[in-house]
Amino acid sequence: MISLLLAVSAILACHTESEPQTTPADSTSHCAAVQASVQASGFGDRVTVNCDETQAIIRSDTYPGHTKMTGIVGSNEQVPIPADYAAPIPLSPTLSEQDPITRDAALGVAVNGVPIYDYTGGGEMTQEDLAHHQAQHDTLQTEQLDACGGHAGRGDDYHYHVKPSCMIEEMDNAGDAAIIGWAFDGFPIYGDRNPDGSEIPEGTLGLCNGQPDETYGYRYHSSEGAPYILQCLQGVVSDLDALPRVSPLSAQGGGRGLEAGTPPQGGVEGLTFTESDDGQRSMDYSYQGQDYYIRYRPADQEGCYVFETKTVTNTGESVGGTFCR
Repeated sequence: MISLLLAVSAILACHTESEPQTTPADSTSHCAAVQASVQASGFGDRVTVNCDETQAIIRSDTYPGHTKMTGIVGSNEQVPIPADYAAPIPLSPTLSEQDPITRDAALGVAVNGVPIYDYTGGGEMTQEDLAHHQAQHDTLQTEQLDACGGHAGRGDDYHYHVKPSCMIEEMDNAGDAAIIGWAFDGFPIYGDRNPDGSEIPEGTLGLCNGQPDETYGYRYHSSEGAPYILQCLQGVVSDLDALPRVSPLSAQGGGRGLEAGTPPQGGVEGLTFTESDDGQRSMDYSYQGQDYYIRYRPADQEGCYVFETKTVTNTGESVGGTFCR
């Protein structure tokens, strides 16, 4: 523990009044940086970081402790359910000479273990898309996100599309020098300002919302305006297909899972998400004067949940069943 705290202090000290002048010499120091970022944030009790010679694995259940889902208008009628998630962070990150990498899934992971996507909800972005704001697919502007910057996706997995504001408020080391996440090319993600607290001049951030960093070679940022957080990866990813995805639930014993949600046209009203200590969860909302809900609780079998739903997707029909990871 003492050595870990020393590593945290050393890494945070690199980003104080001036930009750091050193670069991690090897994978060991990069591993220590990833571990230190999680421990310093205060999420080490729910997120683990283990390294081998080439990558750090940030493992979590993708389920944050902060408020979730409440306030969403553009609902996709999906709910957040814990999912085992192993996020690989390369320990020798290298900038690519190829086009930036886009993906219709996570591009990185926050220090609390929640995946980070680009700002859109319309599938994988093309290279042309990166240069232009996709207003029709902007999850923030179309009110698909909660006040914390996240929502549940097709895998009923919670993830962020913009700056994870509630997570940042919970961080023990909240501040400009704190790393808020790691991209899947191995480079760190910071907040809206430079690590030394200075403002980032307009036009400084590149296509993927990043800029050079003297410690790590490159770093990404969140931002007040689009793309809000990284929207692509500037670094090398050796095996894109190996990056994690969360699969949809399936029916207990096999068969089809829950029907994929379709955003009710015009959005819903009064969406609230509640959960109790015994694992009972409920998402309640109204649409065109009718009340709807998705209620679920842990089943006896680990990774399974008993559902009772009445959704717009199911035309208001009450549906029940047990569904599993």
